[in-house]
Amino acid sequence: MADIKKQPGDEKLAGQVKRLADLVGYQDGAVVSRTIIDKRVGTVTLFAFDEGQGLSEHTAPYDALVYVIDGEAEVTISAKPMRLANGEMVIMPAGEPHALRALGRFKMVLIMIRA
Repeated sequence: MADIKKQPGDEKLAGQVKRLADLVGYQDGAVVSRTIIDKRVGTVTLFAFDEGQGLSEHTAPYDALVYVIDGEAEVTISAKPMRLANGEMVIMPAGEPHALRALGRFKMVLIMIRA
């Protein structure tokens, strides 16, 4: 699993129409992230994973929604693997171990609400 590389987020997005998949780019052998919204009550982050890259198993103190915007990934929640494809989502419950692995190049939106 690669380190996450952050893309610059200097562009102001409020009030603009954008295609989510175009806001984060793929990099060979890497996981790239771009924070779209970062507030005290929650975050919206885009990720682009090169094939075979992922996030190792971990837990989070809040529920998180994963929405696939390009490609396919395997998401494992509490040792239960599931395959997600473009247009599909899953909620990763707070406190449950979860991990992600790109089955090919894959982009997702991660929405975490801290409440």
